[in-house]
Amino acid sequence: MYKNKTFLSIIPARGGSKRLPKKNLLKLKNKPLIAYSINAALKSKYIDKIIVSSESKLILNFSKKLGVDTVKRPKKLAKNNSTIFEVIKNVLKYVEPNKYEYIVLLQPTSPLRNEKNIDEAIKLLDKKKVNAVISVCKCSHSPLWSNLLPKNDSMVNFLKKDALNKQSQELKEYYRLNGAIYICKLENLLKEKSFFLKKKIVAYKMPEYQSVDIDTKLDFIIAKTLLKN
Repeated sequence: MYKNKTFLSIIPARGGSKRLPKKNLLKLKNKPLIAYSINAALKSKYIDKIIVSSESKLILNFSKKLGVDTVKRPKKLAKNNSTIFEVIKNVLKYVEPNKYEYIVLLQPTSPLRNEKNIDEAIKLLDKKKVNAVISVCKCSHSPLWSNLLPKNDSMVNFLKKDALNKQSQELKEYYRLNGAIYICKLENLLKEKSFFLKKKIVAYKMPEYQSVDIDTKLDFIIAKTLLKN
């Protein structure tokens, strides 16, 4: 709880993954990947309850051993095209109505996000008097140096005029989603069916080294390397 605001953390952890099989249970520095998000939530000063949602018995059993609640997810909500909103609605069936004012979504693929980040994002929510906070980090390469390629791979007009003949430090700073923290007032989340509210939403800026979002084997290797330092 923070200033009489209550927070329910949901950690969505599927057992399957196409690019990196069973990634949420892969050992990262002798701990399963999901353990990092669970431990961060447990150490948070302001999160009131933690629920792991998964269709995997292995993930659910491991989560229980760490002392958090679990919800067995229906297989129809564990597919590649299943939405986070559907998963959250399923979890809410097992929660006492009106007990929690905010949802804190912590994806297990962000092992370098810690309890300090979570608590700072919650404080930012209150300080800015908004209904949602989403974490971002700076883009390592400006999107102004990116574009689509046609079938013939022609680079005619690949760059826009404002990006031509400029050094990287001369370009405007861009930010990207890093997937680490999503916080939203439950009432607004249910109404808009998204964390990306139409108004009263701000970014929580995180450093790039904490923003690894594990989706591939390379992401896993990068996280492993960073955790050694």
